[in-house]
Parts: sequence; structure tokens; C-alpha cells
Amino acid sequence: MPLVIPGMQSSGGDDKTSGWMNKLMGKKIGDSSNETTFAKTELPKEHRVIKEGDMSTMDHKPDRLNIHTGSDGTVTKVTHG
Repeated sequence: MPLVIPGMQSSGGDDKTSGWMNKLMGKKIGDSSNETTFAKTELPKEHRVIKEGDMSTMDHKPDRLNIHTGSDGTVTKVTHG
């Protein structure tokens, strides 16, 4: 049975979103990749980083990766849309 953490799971079980969630959760977005950081250059062309408290548009782009971060810059949620 998979581990379920409230607020940390993707909705719908989308493989594309789940894959990015596994790569990004708990990391910060930076200039290079290591155990605590993921390089911006390795993200898909269609992406946006939404920091806690930031406003964002509600337009739906199914191929856009939305990366939600906490106040410290750590990725807390990953969605497509």
C-alpha cells in the first residue's frame, strides 16, 4: 500500500505529474542539481514556480508544470495545468 501524505499527493494519479513530484518534492529550485536542489535548466520549457503567497493566473495549460514552494523555497506541491 502506498504511503499517503495529506496535501502532498497529486490528484488523479497522473504519471507525468507523479514523476515530477518524485523528482522535486522537498527540494529547492536552483542553478545546479544535487540531493537538496533541482536545476532550473532541467525543468520543462513550460513551467512556473509559484511561491507561497504569490498570486497566479487561473489559465489552464495541461502541459505546463506548476511548482508550488513554501516560504523557504522548498517544493511542497507539483501539478500540471
